[in-house]
Amino acid sequence: SARLNRQPYLYITGGDPILHPHFWDLLELVCSKKIQFSILGNPFHLDDDVCRRLASLGCQKYQLSLDGLRATHDRLRQNGSFDQTLDKISAIKSSGIRCAIMTTVSAANVNDIPQLIDIVVEKKVDVFSFARYCPVGKDNAEKASWHIQPTDYRMFLDKCWQKFSQYKNSATTFSLKDHLWMLYLYENGLWKIPDGLQDNMIYEGCHCAHSHFTITADGQLMACRRFESYVGNINEKMYAVFTGKKMNYYRRYDQFEKCRKCELLRFCRGCPAVAYGYSGDYYAPDPQCWKED
Repeated sequence: SARLNRQPYLYITGGDPILHPHFWDLLELVCSKKIQFSILGNPFHLDDDVCRRLASLGCQKYQLSLDGLRATHDRLRQNGSFDQTLDKISAIKSSGIRCAIMTTVSAANVNDIPQLIDIVVEKKVDVFSFARYCPVGKDNAEKASWHIQPTDYRMFLDKCWQKFSQYKNSATTFSLKDHLWMLYLYENGLWKIPDGLQDNMIYEGCHCAHSHFTITADGQLMACRRFESYVGNINEKMYAVFTGKKMNYYRRYDQFEKCRKCELLRFCRGCPAVAYGYSGDYYAPDPQCWKED
């Protein structure tokens, strides 16, 4: 991180990372190195004592998942988990840790999300965000159960933006995680391309290959955790992996089949992981991008 002039930040996830036998040992080590971190986990093993211990070790944020309203979420996750998730928000916040809610959006829950936004605001969740479902090969046989048409996805973003505007003075920050938000804001005159920028510089959009790694449980390094993108392992020098050929494969911005012709190439590029999930091609068009070629 020093050689790259970057400050490290860890997102520790699972499953439920709290269940790992060396979870607390890892946090003690991270704390001793003064590395900032957040947890992406479950509500099932949280209580006041656990939250206070997390806070004492420097946990900045604990992210929980809500994948729809009660019936939808419990069907996708497990019975009772919707209410358990809501119940743990206060314990997280009371300990001084910020609470985030993340939603994975698909056709199975897309109509629930506007009302879910009402709920997270009511609960004073600190951060709310969503990203799209990334299919794997076996899912393609059931495409109708999760696929969203591009124009339908744009209408969904419009409904969410209306909710975000309604709650702009609330305690909840709405993170525009999906990079297609950039296209939405651009088309609606809410953002414009700044003057004086370099033509060959990537400024915004997908972070793959320029600001993060994923370290798997068995020590493999991935360019992105949302699809198979192995680029090395922890026995190699991080700098060598980050600047190496395998990582550079994901930096060929002129290879994006659709985005390379778009004025938003430097700022958007949709979600290549979703494109890969649909087609097996990282550089294929984003399946929910509604912009005409």
